[in-house]
Amino acid sequence: MEVMRHASIFLRSPPLLPAADGTASSYALIVLNQRLPRFAPDLWSHARLRIFADGGANRVYDGMPKFFPEQDPLEVRRRYKPDVIRGDLDSIRPEVKEFYSNLGVKVEDVSYDQDTTDLHKCIAFICDVTPEVDKSNLCILVAGALGGRFDHEAGNLNVLYKFSNIRIVLLSDDCLIQLLPKTHWHEIHIQSSVEGPHCGLIPVGAPSVSTTTTGLRWDLTDAGMSFGGLISTSNMVREERITVRSDSDLLWTISIKKKT
Repeated sequence: MEVMRHASIFLRSPPLLPAADGTASSYALIVLNQRLPRFAPDLWSHARLRIFADGGANRVYDGMPKFFPEQDPLEVRRRYKPDVIRGDLDSIRPEVKEFYSNLGVKVEDVSYDQDTTDLHKCIAFICDVTPEVDKSNLCILVAGALGGRFDHEAGNLNVLYKFSNIRIVLLSDDCLIQLLPKTHWHEIHIQSSVEGPHCGLIPVGAPSVSTTTTGLRWDLTDAGMSFGGLISTSNMVREERITVRSDSDLLWTISIKKKT
């Protein structure tokens, strides 16, 4: 079975993520309608494509100037303009929509599709505009994916399964979440200066009959996991290289350290 390697999203130099085959891969950034994580400016500066999902535009418009209190808020907003705003457009405020439209930002109303979430619509757009040759190295970071209403969080987790062939990382101030598909063995490289030690492996969608890990404080050896039984929460990374092999898709989550 092929090994899929996952490097930390917090690599500073170069501003690229190694893909599963070791080649360089840039990422696309989606901003949802939750509070911006404190590292949002860093994520922005390294992204090759930036999309606001509906009310995510409000979050950047209001929140990004707070990261630069010594600068003119209007100039900050102009600097942090997206490539596209996409979604139902039922949350974006009229003055925010007008501001970005006047900057030439494309605003796409896809409210005709009520069977998918705004996040799903944004990921579908990224897939449509990404050349076929680049799709194997595509990575999508989603800021503001966690927190707020639980049904929204559940919908965001569901999107990971709908696009299981793409590396999608859900981010908040406190943690990240990504899917580890059962089709691969997984090798996760930890950047211990900014993430961990707390982590978890969660079998959302289907139970796991057999999961084996290395590099964790409490490793699993052919362990079964299911809701109502064992799930690997409140675990800890012990090494900077974690391996995971499972007969079920698993959610991997790891804490993000606060600056001291």
